[in-house]
Amino acid sequence: MHFINFGFNFVVMQSSVLLKIKKTLLLAAIIFVVAVNYCFKYSFDEQDWLAWTNRCLSQSYDPSGDTKLKKVELSVTPDYFIRLRKTYAKNRHEYFSFNLHRFNDLDYFGNTNKGTLQLKTIADDIIVQTDDIDSMTTVLNLPVKNMGPERLDSLQEALNYFKAKGL
Repeated sequence: MHFINFGFNFVVMQSSVLLKIKKTLLLAAIIFVVAVNYCFKYSFDEQDWLAWTNRCLSQSYDPSGDTKLKKVELSVTPDYFIRLRKTYAKNRHEYFSFNLHRFNDLDYFGNTNKGTLQLKTIADDIIVQTDDIDSMTTVLNLPVKNMGPERLDSLQEALNYFKAKGL
Protein backbone atom coordinates (compact mmCIF):
# COMPACT_ATOMS: atom_id res chain seq x y z
CA MET A 1 0.00 0.00 0.00
CA HIS A 2 1.19 3.38 -0.92
CA PHE A 3 0.14 6.70 0.53
CA ILE A 4 -0.11 9.60 -1.74
CA ASN A 5 1.49 12.76 -0.43
CA PHE A 6 -0.26 15.88 -1.69
CA GLY A 7 2.33 18.24 -0.25
CA PHE A 8 0.89 18.42 3.25
CA ASN A 9 3.07 17.40 6.12
CA PHE A 10 1.28 16.70 9.34
CA VAL A 11 3.37 16.98 12.45
CA VAL A 12 1.92 15.92 15.74
CA MET A 13 3.67 17.52 18.70
CA GLN A 14 3.26 16.03 22.08
CA SER A 15 2.95 18.59 24.87
CA SER A 16 5.63 18.41 27.44
CA VAL A 17 4.85 16.40 30.56
CA LEU A 18 6.97 18.87 32.49
CA LEU A 19 4.66 21.75 31.48
CA LYS A 20 1.61 19.85 32.74
CA ILE A 21 3.34 19.18 36.09
CA LYS A 22 4.20 22.87 36.49
CA LYS A 23 0.61 23.92 35.81
CA THR A 24 -0.70 21.34 38.26
CA LEU A 25 1.75 22.43 40.99
CA LEU A 26 0.90 26.09 40.44
CA LEU A 27 -2.82 25.39 40.71
CA ALA A 28 -2.28 23.27 43.84
CA ALA A 29 -0.19 26.05 45.42
CA ILE A 30 -2.90 28.65 44.73
CA ILE A 31 -5.59 26.41 46.20
CA PHE A 32 -3.41 25.77 49.28
CA VAL A 33 -2.75 29.48 49.87
CA VAL A 34 -6.46 30.34 49.56
CA ALA A 35 -7.43 27.50 51.89
CA VAL A 36 -4.90 28.53 54.52
CA ASN A 37 -5.97 32.16 54.26
CA TYR A 38 -9.63 31.35 54.94
CA CYS A 39 -9.01 28.67 57.56
CA PHE A 40 -7.49 31.03 60.08
CA LYS A 41 -9.70 33.82 61.31
CA TYR A 42 -8.22 36.75 63.20
CA SER A 43 -9.87 37.16 66.56
CA PHE A 44 -9.93 40.32 68.67
CA ASP A 45 -8.11 40.03 71.94
CA GLU A 46 -8.97 41.99 75.06
CA GLN A 47 -6.90 45.06 74.13
CA ASP A 48 -8.48 45.19 70.66
CA TRP A 49 -12.00 45.04 72.13
CA LEU A 50 -11.12 47.71 74.71
CA ALA A 51 -9.66 50.09 72.11
CA TRP A 52 -12.54 49.53 69.70
CA THR A 53 -15.21 50.01 72.39
CA ASN A 54 -13.65 53.24 73.63
CA ARG A 55 -13.29 54.57 70.08
CA CYS A 56 -16.89 53.62 69.26
CA LEU A 57 -18.30 55.28 72.37
CA SER A 58 -16.21 58.45 72.02
CA GLN A 59 -17.07 58.85 68.32
CA SER A 60 -20.76 58.12 68.84
CA TYR A 61 -21.51 60.11 72.00
CA ASP A 62 -23.58 63.17 71.12
CA PRO A 63 -23.33 66.01 73.66
CA SER A 64 -25.16 68.49 71.38
CA GLY A 65 -28.48 68.11 73.22
CA ASP A 66 -27.04 69.45 76.48
CA THR A 67 -26.03 73.09 75.96
CA LYS A 68 -24.64 73.60 79.49
CA LEU A 69 -22.23 70.68 79.14
CA LYS A 70 -18.57 71.73 79.11
CA LYS A 71 -16.78 68.37 79.05
CA VAL A 72 -17.59 64.67 78.71
CA GLU A 73 -15.38 61.71 79.57
CA LEU A 74 -16.77 58.33 78.54
CA SER A 75 -14.66 55.19 78.67
CA VAL A 76 -14.46 51.49 79.32
CA THR A 77 -11.60 50.79 81.70
CA PRO A 78 -9.25 47.76 81.66
CA ASP A 79 -10.99 46.51 84.82
CA TYR A 80 -14.34 46.34 82.92
CA PHE A 81 -16.03 49.49 84.19
CA ILE A 82 -18.00 51.92 82.08
CA ARG A 83 -17.39 55.41 83.39
CA LEU A 84 -19.15 58.59 82.30
CA ARG A 85 -18.20 61.94 83.78
CA LYS A 86 -20.05 65.08 82.72
CA THR A 87 -18.78 68.52 83.68
CA TYR A 88 -21.19 71.44 83.49
CA ALA A 89 -20.85 75.18 83.99
CA LYS A 90 -20.03 76.34 87.53
CA ASN A 91 -18.06 73.08 88.11
CA ARG A 92 -21.17 70.97 88.56
CA HIS A 93 -20.43 67.27 87.91
CA GLU A 94 -22.39 64.12 87.13
CA TYR A 95 -20.68 60.78 87.34
CA PHE A 96 -22.00 57.36 86.24
CA SER A 97 -20.19 54.08 86.67
CA PHE A 98 -20.87 50.35 86.59
CA ASN A 99 -18.98 47.11 86.21
CA LEU A 100 -19.68 45.27 82.98
CA HIS A 101 -20.13 41.93 84.72
CA ARG A 102 -23.44 43.46 85.87
CA PHE A 103 -24.36 44.43 82.28
CA ASN A 104 -27.69 42.90 81.26
CA ASP A 105 -28.89 44.33 77.95
CA LEU A 106 -28.55 47.12 75.44
CA ASP A 107 -31.40 48.91 73.67
CA TYR A 108 -31.33 51.59 71.02
CA PHE A 109 -34.05 54.13 70.29
CA GLY A 110 -33.73 56.34 67.25
CA ASN A 111 -32.33 56.11 63.73
CA THR A 112 -28.83 55.76 62.34
CA ASN A 113 -28.23 59.53 62.54
CA LYS A 114 -29.33 60.19 66.11
CA GLY A 115 -30.72 58.24 69.03
CA THR A 116 -30.39 57.03 72.59
CA LEU A 117 -28.31 54.05 73.63
CA GLN A 118 -29.74 52.47 76.75
CA LEU A 119 -27.37 50.33 78.82
CA LYS A 120 -29.18 48.17 81.37
CA THR A 121 -27.82 46.32 84.37
CA ILE A 122 -29.17 43.37 86.33
CA ALA A 123 -30.28 45.42 89.34
CA ASP A 124 -29.54 48.91 90.69
CA ASP A 125 -25.88 48.55 89.78
CA ILE A 126 -25.13 51.90 88.13
CA ILE A 127 -23.62 54.42 90.53
CA VAL A 128 -24.92 57.94 89.94
CA GLN A 129 -23.16 60.83 91.68
CA THR A 130 -24.45 64.35 91.20
CA ASP A 131 -22.35 66.78 93.24
CA ASP A 132 -23.04 65.58 96.82
CA ILE A 133 -25.91 63.18 96.08
CA ASP A 134 -25.26 59.47 95.46
CA SER A 135 -27.88 57.12 94.08
CA MET A 136 -28.20 53.88 92.10
CA THR A 137 -30.10 53.01 88.92
CA THR A 138 -30.50 50.17 86.43
CA VAL A 139 -30.41 52.22 83.19
CA LEU A 140 -27.79 54.52 81.70
CA ASN A 141 -29.04 56.58 78.74
CA LEU A 142 -26.38 57.80 76.32
CA PRO A 143 -27.28 60.22 73.50
CA VAL A 144 -25.49 58.98 70.37
CA LYS A 145 -25.10 59.83 66.70
CA ASN A 146 -24.10 57.80 63.64
CA MET A 147 -25.02 54.46 65.22
CA GLY A 148 -25.69 52.06 62.37
CA PRO A 149 -26.92 48.50 62.92
CA GLU A 150 -23.47 46.96 62.34
CA ARG A 151 -21.84 49.30 64.83
CA LEU A 152 -24.59 48.67 67.37
CA ASP A 153 -24.25 44.89 67.01
CA SER A 154 -20.49 45.12 67.35
CA LEU A 155 -20.78 47.30 70.45
CA GLN A 156 -23.16 44.81 72.02
CA GLU A 157 -20.75 41.99 71.19
CA ALA A 158 -17.92 43.93 72.84
CA LEU A 159 -19.93 44.62 76.00
CA ASN A 160 -20.94 40.96 76.22
CA TYR A 161 -17.27 39.99 75.78
CA PHE A 162 -16.32 42.18 78.76
CA LYS A 163 -19.25 40.86 80.77
CA ALA A 164 -18.04 37.28 80.23
CA LYS A 165 -14.44 38.26 81.07
CA GLY A 166 -15.53 39.95 84.30
CA LEU A 167 -17.38 36.95 85.69
